[in-house]
Amino acid sequence: MNGDLLALAGGGGGAKLAHGFSLILESKRLIIVGNTGDDEVFYGLNISPDLDSIMYTLAGMINNHMGYGIESDTFAVLQSLNKFGLETWFSIGDKDFGTHLKRTTLLNQGYSLSEVTKELLTRLDINHSVVPMTDQLVKTILNTNTEALSFQEYFVHRHSEDVITSIIYEGSKNAKPSSEFLLALQSAKAIVISPSNPYLSIGPILSINGVRDSIEMFKGPVAIVSPIISGKALKGPAGKLIREIMSEDPTPYSIAKYYKGLGSHFIMDIQDAKFELDIKDLGYEVLLTNTIMDDPKSKALLAKNICRFIGISI
Repeated sequence: MNGDLLALAGGGGGAKLAHGFSLILESKRLIIVGNTGDDEVFYGLNISPDLDSIMYTLAGMINNHMGYGIESDTFAVLQSLNKFGLETWFSIGDKDFGTHLKRTTLLNQGYSLSEVTKELLTRLDINHSVVPMTDQLVKTILNTNTEALSFQEYFVHRHSEDVITSIIYEGSKNAKPSSEFLLALQSAKAIVISPSNPYLSIGPILSINGVRDSIEMFKGPVAIVSPIISGKALKGPAGKLIREIMSEDPTPYSIAKYYKGLGSHFIMDIQDAKFELDIKDLGYEVLLTNTIMDDPKSKALLAKNICRFIGISI
């Protein structure tokens, strides 16, 4: 299953755009690669937050208000764990526990994360391919002036409040792209980098051994969708990290600079039209359009506009 379009995704924005592409492209034409740098073990269970957010969004069961977890989930198990004195700052709903129990059971039986993810997709009646960036362990580590934090410790437990000086992707140099990801890099007609956090969601994918080089040498269009709209990210700490790491205000131009050398096409919201010429000067073709995805209609419309822009038939 080669796919015409390879979409790199992580977090809420990536899951929304992946959903949009799934609404307009047949399953055989789309490969969605999810970030696994956020993966962690909680309560003895293997949890893949970005893969789950993508799966739950495609299945129509995501908690849209939170951007993760399952809609109308309950938390009886978490309350019980708290009663027994366990730390419960990483919140998992009762239905969500089922996903992690299934994943952990299969991983413990020797299946790869790719194989496990395929099984979960089947159980959730999802026809489109969602694959992990790698089947090896890669961990996003955020450094402050005093300590190193895992992604979940920084983002969930400490609410992104720490000042970050640098980010490393532990294990990425020895990690290989998952087999379907590698195949898509070799055979896709176009690549789209979703409006996900460039440091925390896309950075881990690009850090995998050989991935950045493959994208730099990719013969087709590589489209970047800006996660920054009118000076801020709609959700998450992308804007804060740009200020701390790049020492500048978050704008589509700062995103375009971050990805310079990887992308050929750049998509940004119409609210940021003033940056169009500067981004074109970096060598991109630029599309101005509405990039806010509030519902399936707006997700599909953005996906259609991107496909037309990069020459993917719909």
